[in-house]
Amino acid sequence: MDIDKIRKDFPILNRKVNGKQLIYFDNAATSQTPNQVINKIVDYYKKYNSNIHRGVHALSQEATDAYESARKKIQKHFNAAHQHEIIFTSGTTHAINIVSSGYTNLINKGDELIVSALEHHSNIVPWQMLCERTGANLKVIPMNEDGVLIMEQYDQLLCERTKLVFVNHVSNALGTINPIEEIIAKAHKIGAEVLIDGAQASPHIKADLQSLNVDYYVTSAHKICGPTGIGILYGKENSLNCLPPYQGGGEMISEVTFEKTTYADLPHKFEAGTPNIAGGIAFGEALDYLNAIGMKNIAEYEAKLLKYATDKLNNIPGLKVYGSANNKTAVISFNVEGIHPYDIGSILDKMGIAVRTGHHCAQPIMDFYKIPGTVRASFSFYNTFQEIDIMVEAVKKSIQMLR
Repeated sequence: MDIDKIRKDFPILNRKVNGKQLIYFDNAATSQTPNQVINKIVDYYKKYNSNIHRGVHALSQEATDAYESARKKIQKHFNAAHQHEIIFTSGTTHAINIVSSGYTNLINKGDELIVSALEHHSNIVPWQMLCERTGANLKVIPMNEDGVLIMEQYDQLLCERTKLVFVNHVSNALGTINPIEEIIAKAHKIGAEVLIDGAQASPHIKADLQSLNVDYYVTSAHKICGPTGIGILYGKENSLNCLPPYQGGGEMISEVTFEKTTYADLPHKFEAGTPNIAGGIAFGEALDYLNAIGMKNIAEYEAKLLKYATDKLNNIPGLKVYGSANNKTAVISFNVEGIHPYDIGSILDKMGIAVRTGHHCAQPIMDFYKIPGTVRASFSFYNTFQEIDIMVEAVKKSIQMLR
């Protein structure tokens, strides 16, 4: 990989923040966007901006072709069996809510749902709301000090009452890669379905959905060099057909009368209203960009960045890294003894370094460690070892200033 050449694709990396060259280490929140994706969005609005699917004129047909071509690219990237198993959503949270809402009439009082201790709030709260509606019970796979799920406890939680298991592929707060193959296989043995939140995994891992045999998989484009406001819900055809529509309106219907409405087939059944057309097209372009570089190349380079940064930070007295799983993506959460993470993050920002501070929408993890939050540095393939060196020195300087 030619990192210098890659960095030229990202115009935002040229800007300065507080008079310093921007160092962007908040990739777990949102990745940056290359010119190829930006140009695709501009191209849509300049040349064929139009509503899709229902127009006979040239602009509408061109927009429809580009939008559905993006769906095909996503299907191929994630190796879904059918194109209509890819549902466009506004993002991962929207996708999870489609499933949790749809399960309202499929869950009975006393049924059990299983979540992991490593989840983002968006993969906790919708299921709590489902439990409130149905009387189902929510069970939690616990984690250990290393930030790894205790799978023996998972085995004990599974039973004939278990209807659905939902786990993130990768923890956004710690970077832990969860053993989803094992989680899926064991759930299926007792007849439960599985939803995997792939938002944090997608920038680093190319999930093979047919090989995983997962029932639902969700992710967002803005994590993988695409725009905000667009994501996908993948679902097995049979599973999606069992769920009712999430929203009513245009596009998701077959026929409408005042007496009765019939619904469209997949994927349109779950795509009510005018979609984010430019976003969908750009999502496909983002996957083209990543695949041209090579997901394996990206993962290997980011693993080197992770090891380098972890080793450097661990040499700072009083600094503690949270989450030491053997299988991790390029995310480091850390604190310095006696200093609030917000204070470190604020000083790093003054030096042009963007990191995330707080609980990272993963309060149960922070409660487990008995901390208010962490400083989180998350790396992407356009980051460099030199940038890590600058951040490490900036952390040292922050400590000197705050003590």
